[in-house]
Amino acid sequence: MEETGFRGLDGQPVLLTGGANGIGRAVALRLGQEGCRVGIVDLDGEGAAETADAINSAGGEARAYTADITDADAVEDAVAAFEAEVAPTAGLVNNAGWDRAAPFLETDATLWRKVVEINLFGPLHVTRAVLSRMVERRHGRILSVASDAGRVGSSGEAVYAACKGGIVAFSKSVAREVARQGVTLNVLCPGPTDTALFASFDPTGKLAAALERAIPMRRLGQPDDYPGLVAFLLSDDAAYITGQTISVSGGLTMHG
Repeated sequence: MEETGFRGLDGQPVLLTGGANGIGRAVALRLGQEGCRVGIVDLDGEGAAETADAINSAGGEARAYTADITDADAVEDAVAAFEAEVAPTAGLVNNAGWDRAAPFLETDATLWRKVVEINLFGPLHVTRAVLSRMVERRHGRILSVASDAGRVGSSGEAVYAACKGGIVAFSKSVAREVARQGVTLNVLCPGPTDTALFASFDPTGKLAAALERAIPMRRLGQPDDYPGLVAFLLSDDAAYITGQTISVSGGLTMHG
């Protein structure tokens, strides 16, 4: 397997949601390169299986589980299956998410509920299922992929941004609760990224062009811009880092 220098990842069982495509797929592939034993949970079972096959074909170890993260029982079943087939979960990446862009006043409660169920309740279900086991074992790393929309807002994504801001606050709060049990929680906030979800917001390409002008690095993020940071935060090199929110946006947003 490829050596990257992050300590403590080789052989570690890591569960990741939303690994069928985009950022999640890129992260899953990198974790496979790091030697992690990867479990991919996604509503798109076929896409998750394709990602797992790519990891296995490259000499890694991965399994795919079809589950809807808005269903707490389905999540519990997927986590139990992964731990029975592989080993107790050492790392969790909450990556799965969804949105449909529209001004808030043009949306309704049906859309709000779907966005909240996927982007807020989904990670809560997965975190609860995995965290309870980690606390018992007094070890674990949890990394949630939120969004800079949750830090600074984003026109057309008000409810999505509210959910992502909630994930930031949730992660900081739980990080305080479980620090003495050897579990860390951190958050990655990507900026605008060239994924299928972003393309669905921007069929004309005008938004992408405007963002490229606004981003100091003059380009959208790519899925491969994030896996290195995820791997680091899951590793023993990040053992003293918890409750942190890190933006990766090409300089579009800066704080600290």
